[in-house]
Parts: sequence; C-alpha cells; structure tokens
Amino acid sequence: MLSLLTFLPLLGALVVVLAPRASARWIALTTALLTFFTSLVVLLRFDPAAAGYQFVDSLAWVPQYGISYKLGLDGISLWLVLLTTFIFPIALWFSGDAIHQRERAYYALMLLMETAALGVFLALDLFLFYVFWEFALVPMYFIIGVWGGERRLYAAIKFFIYTMVGSVLMLVAILVLGINAGTFDLELIAQRNEAFRGDLLLFAAFALAFAIKVPTFPLHTWLPDAHVEAPTPGSVILASVLLKMGSYGLIRYNLGLFPEASAMLAPLMMALGVIGILYGAMVAFAQNDAKKLIAYSSVSHMGFVVLGIFALNPIGVQGALLQMVNHGLSTGGLFLAIGMLYERRHTRDMRLFGGLWARMPVLGTLTLMLVLASVGLPTLNGFVGEFTILQGAFLRDPLMSGLAALGMVLSAAYLLTMFQKIFLGASRDPSNEALRDVNWREALSIVPLIVMCFVIGLYAAPFFELMEASVAALFQSAGMAMK
Repeated sequence: MLSLLTFLPLLGALVVVLAPRASARWIALTTALLTFFTSLVVLLRFDPAAAGYQFVDSLAWVPQYGISYKLGLDGISLWLVLLTTFIFPIALWFSGDAIHQRERAYYALMLLMETAALGVFLALDLFLFYVFWEFALVPMYFIIGVWGGERRLYAAIKFFIYTMVGSVLMLVAILVLGINAGTFDLELIAQRNEAFRGDLLLFAAFALAFAIKVPTFPLHTWLPDAHVEAPTPGSVILASVLLKMGSYGLIRYNLGLFPEASAMLAPLMMALGVIGILYGAMVAFAQNDAKKLIAYSSVSHMGFVVLGIFALNPIGVQGALLQMVNHGLSTGGLFLAIGMLYERRHTRDMRLFGGLWARMPVLGTLTLMLVLASVGLPTLNGFVGEFTILQGAFLRDPLMSGLAALGMVLSAAYLLTMFQKIFLGASRDPSNEALRDVNWREALSIVPLIVMCFVIGLYAAPFFELMEASVAALFQSAGMAMK
C-alpha cells in the first residue's frame, strides 16, 4: 500500500513525459487525485491504538551493507502524508492559470517532487531516507530556476546550496550511525543507539540539515528569495510540504535517536524558535511585497513548531504536528490568493492596491478567512495548534511560552495590515479599476483549504487521537519525562 502511494506520482510523471503536451496537466492532476484517494484508504485502515509502524513494506536492498528498502507509517507521519497528497492536486489545479510554457516538464517535476516528499515521510531506512531527502531538491530547484521570476537563478542556487550544506553533514552522521549499528534500519538503530543518545555532534549534524529546511533563525535567509521567485504553485508546495520535511526530521530523528542530546540542547532550540517567531513577525510587518510578507510569516509560524517540538513533552509535540498541517493549509492558501492577484496585476506591491473588496468581494472573503486562520482566531485551525504548543512550552519554560504568545499578537498586526492595504480603503492605482473577481476554477483551489481550516478549528480531536499513541511511544522509548 505505501509503495503504491509513494511511487504512483513517479509513474504519472513518466506518463506525462510521454503524453501530448495538451494532456500533461490533466494526467498530472488525475495522478495526484489517485494518490490522494490512496492516502484516504490508508487513513481509513489506520489503527489509532497501535503505537508502532503500520503497513510496513520491507525488502533487502544492499544487504551486505545493511541497507534495506523499508517504508512505514505511524501517527507522527500520518497527517503529513495526508497533507502532502491533499496539497498537490490543489497546486496542480492552479498551475493551469500560472504555467504557460514547458508544461510537460513542469508537471513531471511536480509529480517527482510528490514522490520525494512522501518518501521522506515514510522511509524507515536512513539510507533510503537520505535518497528521498536529496531527490526532493532537484524538482524544486528546476521549478524555481525555470518557471520563477526575474531573479530565479539566484534564488534556485541559493536554495540548493543552503540545503546541500546541511545535507552533507547529515550524510556523515548517517554513516556513523549505520556503520556502528551494522544496519541503516531506523528501528534497529534506535534499539542499538545507546552510545549515541547524548552525542551532541551527531545531534547537531541532523539538526542543522533540518533547521535549514524548517527554516530556523538564523538559517532562514534562503526562504524569502525562494518564495518570491518561485511560481505560485511552487511557493504553495514549498510552504505546505517541503518546510515540513525539516520539522518532521527534528521529531523523528533528533528526538527519536538523540533524546539525551535533545534534552541538553532544548533551551537553545526553544530560544531559536522564539527568536524566529518574533523576528519573522517584525520583518514581515516591514514588507511591501505581499509574497515576501507571507514568506517571513512562515519563518514566524514555523518558529512555533520548533518551540513545540523542543518543549519535549507530548502536548508540545502533538501541537507542533498539528501546526505543521495548519501552516500548510493557511499559508498555502494565502500564496494562492496573492498569486491570483499577481496574474491580474503582475505586481505584488501592496502600495499599488487598495479598495479591492468592492471589485473582488469573493477573493476578499476567501483571503480574509485565510488571514484569520493564520492569525489564530478561535474556531479556525491556527488557534488550536498554537494554543497547544504554548501549553506544552509553558510546562517546560513559562518565559519562552509568554514571549512566543507575543507572536500571535504580531501576526495579527502584519496580516491584517496586509489585508487592509490590499482590500480596504481607497484604490491607489487606476489599474485596479479593471480587475475582475476570481472565477469558479480559481475559487475551487482555495475553498478546500478553508474548509479544512474550519474542520480542524471546530473539531480537532480526531487529529490528536490518531497521533497520540505514536507520540507517547516516542517519549517512552526515548526515556524523556512525560509532562
């Protein structure tokens, strides 16, 4: 089941390359939808009471070196897999309005990226995980570099170099663990890892690679450039899926393999999370480019995720997992909304908008809902995730929790200011007079995201229930204090 889920997009990419150009988008969209429905089957068959990995696919790959092909799913990776399969059809649907050249190559790369992302979340062999991790770089590099904005090559190279630097150090750490354990099987390494549980260097090698991807302050500077230059669907995938690979890695590998080192460095990681929350919010407030503002908001919101992870208690980690999903929904939707404006005005400068609500009431309403979800308004998803993270952080460090709470206030300041500059007040440019509202095809790409924002905000219990057993097992095996 998991092999089918992972490699179905790869099969679709091969079909796209061989198919006529006119049918590339529909083949890619159909493939992504089939992958999503496959993930729903996995969700329906998932046992919430089981703490271990489910649907495990395993076979020997390079047995003489302890390398295997092994995939598995638990409550920690479940919702990230569902988020991935949910977001890709939406991004591909919107691509019809944003991508007008080299369509076959574009859609094939998007499907390849989906396979890589799913592989990262499902791999249970460190060598296999690293293959998927590195492979995810290639499609995004080309999507930014070929279909991006004026400074696309600079942004693509910066993205690639930043991620590669961290990945090389992680590869060294993977080799150390695999050679000493005699296997690269994640479960076996966790059982034989007593000597390395407090190793700060190995912890740092993994944490650096994941912190760059999150991105954690001060390793975040590649993100605004990548977001601004990427095409809108690329920004959606980058924010909704690729950033989550880093935060997932911090939970699965740093907490899972190096619990004692995690406990020693938790105050530092929590501090970096809080700095990211406040710094990202303040820099976002200073932006005039709406897309760059949302990019810095990602730095701020992902700071909450890092804070929850290194609160080192089940409440904080569950809040962080849910907030990964929340951020993917609300921020991905905001990138879509700004992309719709850009397709009409070919600018993202908020100083050139104003008064658009009168001309685009549907887009204004959809954008407002996404803004309120990102702000953390009760009844919407952002509130549930951030409240749970703050609760977990308070149990470990009340001061950090209090400082992080200021980030919620600041997010309201810069996001509502963005909305006011674009949709309210008087129009600041005559070109705004001719803007048309979104059509049903464009609205259809945002509405599913908003629906899920309300579903999680109004009834988050099932989301917590399906991750609870696996998170508890993580802390039990790591020997961390349950608070």
